[in-house]
Order: sequence, then C-alpha cells, then structure tokens
Amino acid sequence: MRPLTSIDLRGVWASLLLPLGSDDAIDFGRLSSQLDTLVAAGLDGLYAHGTAGEFQTLTEPEFDRINELLTAACETASLPFQLGASHPSAQLSLSRVRRAAALSPSAIQVVLPDWLPLNDQEAVAFLTRVAAAADGVPLVLYNPPHAKTRVEPALLVELARAVPTLVGLKSAGGDEEWFDQALDSGLSLFVPGHFLASMTQLGAHGSYSNVAALSPAGAVRWSELIRTDPEAALDVERRIGEFFAEHIAPLQSAGLSNPALDKFLAAVGGWADVGTRVRWPMTFATQRQVDAAQPAARRLLPELFEASW
Repeated sequence: MRPLTSIDLRGVWASLLLPLGSDDAIDFGRLSSQLDTLVAAGLDGLYAHGTAGEFQTLTEPEFDRINELLTAACETASLPFQLGASHPSAQLSLSRVRRAAALSPSAIQVVLPDWLPLNDQEAVAFLTRVAAAADGVPLVLYNPPHAKTRVEPALLVELARAVPTLVGLKSAGGDEEWFDQALDSGLSLFVPGHFLASMTQLGAHGSYSNVAALSPAGAVRWSELIRTDPEAALDVERRIGEFFAEHIAPLQSAGLSNPALDKFLAAVGGWADVGTRVRWPMTFATQRQVDAAQPAARRLLPELFEASW
C-alpha cells in the first residue's frame, strides 16, 4: 500500500469496532462482515486500534489477527488503511509498531505513553524512536483530550520538524487561533467527525469519524456536501449536535466511555452487527436506549440514512 503524505492524508476514515460475545471474546466472523460493509461504503480509508477499537484491551495475538484481517481486505480493495500501534507502555508500543510496519500500512497511529505526562524532550525522543521502528512507514499522532500529555501547537511544530515521517495529527481540534498555529506544522489535521463541517472551514483536513460509526456511507455523503455546499453541511452538523445532545450527552453523563458511545452509534445506525458491549470493566448502552434513539436519528439526519436526498 502506498504510504500517505501530509498532502494526501485527507477525508473521512472509519474505525473497526470490536464485536464481542458475552465472554468478551472477539467474534471474528462478525468483524469480517463489518469490514466488508466498511470497504464498500466509499470511505477514504479504514483504521484499527483507536479508542473506539478498544486497543488498550487487546492481547498481542488479537492485535495481530485484526491487523491481518484489515490488511488483507484493504489490499484487495486498494483502499488506504492505518494500523494503530498505541499502548500506554512505550516499550509495548514499539513492539506493536514493528509488527504493524511489517504489513506496510498507509500509516501507523500512535499515542504518547500515557501513565505519566511527558515533557517536550521526552515526546520528541519517543516519536523519534517510534519512527525508526516504523522503518519508513508514516506516523499519525493521536492526542485525545484525555491524554496525559497535551500536544499544543508549539510542540506539534517541534515534533513535525524532528520527525519527518510524522504526517498527521488526530485530536479534538480547536478554535481559529489553534488552527492557525497548528497548520504551521505542515501536518494533516484530523478532528472529531461531528465537527467536520465547521472545522473544515478553519483548516481541518479530515476526520477519523464517529459519524461514520453511525452511518459509514452517510458520513461519505456528508463529506461530499462539505465540499460542494458548506452551508447545507453546517446545517447537517447542527442537527448532528441536536441528536448528540438528546441521546449521546445523557450516556456521557452516566459515565459511558467513547468506545461505548461509538458502538451505541453503530447500533443506532444498524449497518453492521457490532453490538453495544465493550470489554470489562466498562459499561455499555442497552438495547432500550438504542431503540429510543433510532427514530430521532432518522428524523433529524435523513441525509445520513437515505442514499437519494
């Protein structure tokens, strides 16, 4: 697969979600079916082992098996793909990076080690060694809001200068001033899916999309609308926000994690047999909550569920 650059890392990407049995074992048959649907959805790419993929819960054999499935499917379809190699341990992350790089993905996603915060020098040292382990495969830094080490624009510019194979950042984004400073890094900036229309106007280049968790094909149609009719796309974003306020915010307030929320969205969308279960000890949404949200999603967001709109 051709390596990504900061110029061609763009668009809407979707995450693999773990279909789990009652014993928390991954159902690889359901995972393969989900992968078939995602490959056919028209997305710009797929990735594995982000937060929504519950990467921190995976055994190493599970990590490798998911990588092999994703690699085979995307290579067959000539679809760009990224492998997350993140782990709270820097040492285990390095091992995952080496094994992921051997599969020649379009890029590898990593987080900074997350038990203790890093200073700027340590962040540079970590990414420098990760780049060496990746052996030329491009890197995307994932810096979620809950990360111990917050990568502000000044550090992002320093990291981009120190690590030439770093091509992108996955983060919560920010305001106009944040984008003005972060764009100086020359990296591709990916933001939360539900803010893609407004943040594209600020300079964002794409999203590892929670909207794709709700409807992969619908997220693709919305991304096309962002390019062709920005004002209409902003109205869709407003209604996504209305749906999130009504059905996601209460689950967040109840303490559900981001993986649980993404699986809830997939269950509401009904595009794959993912289920709402996340791995122990995390809690997850009920079928009753899914059933209550489905009519609202289709009423507020027909663009995501109807191919001819």
